[in-house]
Amino acid sequence: MLIIGAGLGGLSTGVYAQLNGYRSRVLEMHEIPGGCCTAWERGDYTLDACVSWLLGSGPGNEMHQIWLELGALQGKEVRHFDVFNVVRDTDGRAVYFYSDPDRLQAHLTGISPADARHIKGFCDNLRSFRKALAVYPFLKPVGLMGRVERMRMLAGFLPYFNAVRKTISVLMRDYSEKFQSPLLRRAFNYVLYERHPNFPVLPTHFQMASHANLSAGVPEGGSLGLARSIEERYARLGGEVSYNTKVEEVLIEGDTAVGVRLSDGTELRADIVVAACDGPTTMRSLLKGRDLGKEYERLYTDTIEKPGMVFPGYVTLFLGLKREFPEADPCTTYLLDDATAKRLTGIRHSSINVQFRNRHYPELSPPGTSVVYATYFCDIAPWRALDDGPEQRTRRRGGEELHTLPVKHGRGYYAAKHQVRDTLVEFLEERFPGLSESIAVRDVSTPLTQVRYTGNFDGTVLGWQPFVESGETLEELIKKYGPGVPGLGNFYQSGVWATTGGLIRAAAAGRHVMQFVCRDDGKEFTASVDTHGPLPTHRVIPVGPRVPGPAAQAAGDGAASVPVPQKLVPQKEESR
Repeated sequence: MLIIGAGLGGLSTGVYAQLNGYRSRVLEMHEIPGGCCTAWERGDYTLDACVSWLLGSGPGNEMHQIWLELGALQGKEVRHFDVFNVVRDTDGRAVYFYSDPDRLQAHLTGISPADARHIKGFCDNLRSFRKALAVYPFLKPVGLMGRVERMRMLAGFLPYFNAVRKTISVLMRDYSEKFQSPLLRRAFNYVLYERHPNFPVLPTHFQMASHANLSAGVPEGGSLGLARSIEERYARLGGEVSYNTKVEEVLIEGDTAVGVRLSDGTELRADIVVAACDGPTTMRSLLKGRDLGKEYERLYTDTIEKPGMVFPGYVTLFLGLKREFPEADPCTTYLLDDATAKRLTGIRHSSINVQFRNRHYPELSPPGTSVVYATYFCDIAPWRALDDGPEQRTRRRGGEELHTLPVKHGRGYYAAKHQVRDTLVEFLEERFPGLSESIAVRDVSTPLTQVRYTGNFDGTVLGWQPFVESGETLEELIKKYGPGVPGLGNFYQSGVWATTGGLIRAAAAGRHVMQFVCRDDGKEFTASVDTHGPLPTHRVIPVGPRVPGPAAQAAGDGAASVPVPQKLVPQKEESR
């Protein structure tokens, strides 16, 4: 088996391939694993560009079992803040979105007693979702479930039917309008860091419920550390990753995938090819114009070009600071005035998310320092308009092909990056005096940076948007055809372009695609938890003002280690 791409989807596919007796090799054009789940070094600072919360990082749900099977969390400390996010309005007023529903209800009601009933309804649904996570299916794709399995799955959701029904049928932008408080009306649209205008209320409850259950923390070692751990698990199972190896074409004979052709002309033969890379690149380039069938053709030509079908990219500013800022919350979404927003090229919504990442990952910067990670959702078109060079280019160095080296951009592009940097530094200096004079490292990336390193369509990090035409169409096609292309044998897709969502979806996609492969080969699928290291430990870190009540008293005033019930941790899962 040849797997194109060493992001989490590709690495996960490799792990489950090895667990099921396949000999696999992952081909990656970059020099490191992880894809979008990555970090890079600038001097003494490691700039972590991905995991702000990791669904499934704690037990009591099927997501956690996948991470343990991949060896992603073993031996690590998982950190949890008791606030999911803070949203600050332009006038400085803040809403602390505690993931614990009791604390959240008390805090929100204190802000707006007139909204007490609406707040209680939101928190009651959050309480239901905390229980529903235990029955949410991740281990097996719905397309492979038999009738009895589907009925059992639906029966498991019956106690939470009303909570799911109410939250999946109403967009958050409409739900938030029911608040009498103008502050809450605005803040609820930014619970998930950025504004997601097409999201219903359900994903907000899902993320916050996971956070409240200590299953959406951040793992020690950060994003690249997570990818490295899975890469090590893959290597222990006998898998191989080839870096600086770019695939240019999937070789097809008749109606069967038989291998790949690399950028240097080398051909590699295989019984099975899995594309765990950018979906549009796969469909439009690697398959070299093969007929995809009407449904996939429409998805990758007409649908993908419609607004809102794919997650936008990000502009990111990293600042390595020579001192700490203990008054700063770990994660805050700031709502911006129009004048500030206009200076940020490509900004989609008038907000930025600011994280002091040293609170998440203290091991990634020297003691007594800080790392600021400021981001905003961004359209790529304004950046492309400022560029006059190639977005990605292959060059030879030392007899080896390299594919992610810097490329030259237009003067307007660099001027816009400097303006973004200066605007955000000025904004932060107003809120944290002394920040600008403590800067040791600056680093700005745009959606074009993402294109250079990953080849992702329009610089997106997450691929297809759920809850809209594109994501819903994809899910129906996979149920109908499996994760491949109709009429093309021995070819499969994995990763975020074969699903909708974030890192856990990418990791689960590797498990799912191997279940389809095993089905097609008449084999029984099997998987087991990695026993190479101890189970992860968990630590809760308090954030912001204390809220009176039993929940606050239980949390205490400082960080606390939290024991994890061993009975909740799955040890092995056979074919399901």
